[in-house]
Amino acid sequence: MHSFLIRDVPERERPRERLLQEGPLALSNQEILAILLRSGTKQESVLQVAQRVLAKFDGLLLLKEAAIEELCTIKGIGAAKAVELSAAIELGRRIHSLQPEERYVIRSPEDVSNYVMEDMRFLHQEHFDCLYLNTKNQVLHRKTVFIGSLNASICHPREIFKEAFRRSAASVICLHNHPSGDPTPSREDIEVTKRLAEAGKLLGIELLDHIIIGDRKFVSLKEQGYVI
Repeated sequence: MHSFLIRDVPERERPRERLLQEGPLALSNQEILAILLRSGTKQESVLQVAQRVLAKFDGLLLLKEAAIEELCTIKGIGAAKAVELSAAIELGRRIHSLQPEERYVIRSPEDVSNYVMEDMRFLHQEHFDCLYLNTKNQVLHRKTVFIGSLNASICHPREIFKEAFRRSAASVICLHNHPSGDPTPSREDIEVTKRLAEAGKLLGIELLDHIIIGDRKFVSLKEQGYVI
């Protein structure tokens, strides 16, 4: 009578195949452990070795504190597998201990100015940046889209909204600096703003504002009536 081996299990029921087909939530602790261990012994399948590991450590309760030396006492687990298991456990611990990042909230043009003024007021070239926001108006990401004088051919909606889709952003705030220190919008600033606002409506990602940064001064093109 031969021992039960993983190859005796129908392929669709093997842990790796089940994870690929059904996702990790569908797997038992034994199956997840079997994937990490990868192989059993000549006498036992990897699922059987995984079951013995769980039995020794009272399920997952004590496994999270298991030393490499303890793991190595289990038949079928050598130093290499013990190290891999220990690393996986530590990775899980670190992920679990991560704290949610405090995200900056934008409620007004002043909030945008406070967020970027010191970064942008001394720049010698124009920088066109975008703030990508979630549904709570928290900043998910800030990106410099291009550097140089603003014109419609360079400032293409594709570049701005591509990042919005990538970040699953609900809305975008565009901003750029005027190295002269005077934030008065130019005709080009206004045209670009209208173009981006129209593109945002078509794509379902709202352009909340376009802020021009000067030296301790700013202009909101929304407040000026150019973003509706």
